[in-house]
Amino acid sequence: MAKIKIVMELFSVTLFIFLILSAIVSAQQKSATVTFAGGCFWCMEKPFEKLNGVIEVISGYTGGSGQNPTYEDYGEKGHIEAVQITYDPSKITYSDLLNVFWRQIDPTDAGGQFNDQGKQYRSAVFYHNDEQKSLAEKSKEELGKSGKFDKPIVTEIIKASVFYEAESYHQDYYRKSPIFYEFYRFNSGRDQYLKKIWNDNKKPPDTTENSSQYKKPGNEELKKKLTPLQYEVTQENGVEPAFDNAYWDNKKEGIYVDIVSGEPLFSSIDKYDSGTGWPSFTSPLEPNNIVTKVDKSFFMTRIAVMSAHADSHLGHVFDDGPAPTGLRYCLNSAALRFIPKEDLEKEGYGEYLKLFTKKP
Repeated sequence: MAKIKIVMELFSVTLFIFLILSAIVSAQQKSATVTFAGGCFWCMEKPFEKLNGVIEVISGYTGGSGQNPTYEDYGEKGHIEAVQITYDPSKITYSDLLNVFWRQIDPTDAGGQFNDQGKQYRSAVFYHNDEQKSLAEKSKEELGKSGKFDKPIVTEIIKASVFYEAESYHQDYYRKSPIFYEFYRFNSGRDQYLKKIWNDNKKPPDTTENSSQYKKPGNEELKKKLTPLQYEVTQENGVEPAFDNAYWDNKKEGIYVDIVSGEPLFSSIDKYDSGTGWPSFTSPLEPNNIVTKVDKSFFMTRIAVMSAHADSHLGHVFDDGPAPTGLRYCLNSAALRFIPKEDLEKEGYGEYLKLFTKKP
């Protein structure tokens, strides 16, 4: 009996180890890595982070020989600014990611990218295996034959080497400092170039877009659904009167969603009295539902705030807000619908109830 017990225990241990190893192998098979360089890594994170199937995007330095580079010396050590992307191959393919990559850069510039010139800003595809190398070379060749460019495609295809993660303040810079990011991006000339080359079609193929429950209705339906003021604000970039709107002094607990699509945007937790007469927030509830762009109307340069799914004009964001973000999202009540905490469950936003549950 003792021998049987020992055998059973050994079998149990072996089975446990086998299951652990199987789980590790399975997890590894569900993710893969690509590395792209396209100039300033701030501008290369955002296009990939919102793709369905992308798990993580990290800014960093690679391609050089010097060890442990920093932002101050990575160029001297021969490194290039790059992003390393972890993705799920069952949801998005390497070819899809290549297609998105080409639409973010000027592949004809060997000396850098847009306003950033120097070897540390040149474009490159770093392949991690032979299959990636083959697909990258084929993709580059097809791009050269596409007729999109009147110069040769010079983007390098290089074997991947050690990737050094950049300093924390560089990660997700477009979210942490949206105003400065948009100013930088606009002044770099990147968007103007991409618009010219791709006819303003900078989005990845539909197969890689996130599916969403939040949709924008057609224009005729919008006119029926919205009040004249709501339509003017969301669809025509209008502005409602200060101190004479629904939510400028609303102090109730709850969340604010897009009046058109219902996508969650901001929370009462981040709302504050800015003294401007419009509802103001220090940060979004769901950053992925917020898009910012340069607005040069009225002889001013500002950063407009739009909803990601409905493309509604919400307001503007400024850098004169309180800590910790230093931002002021100044919005129009007419672009929002407020859902009090007691109605979150029945309205389909029950996941946000935890925000207003007091901890013991």
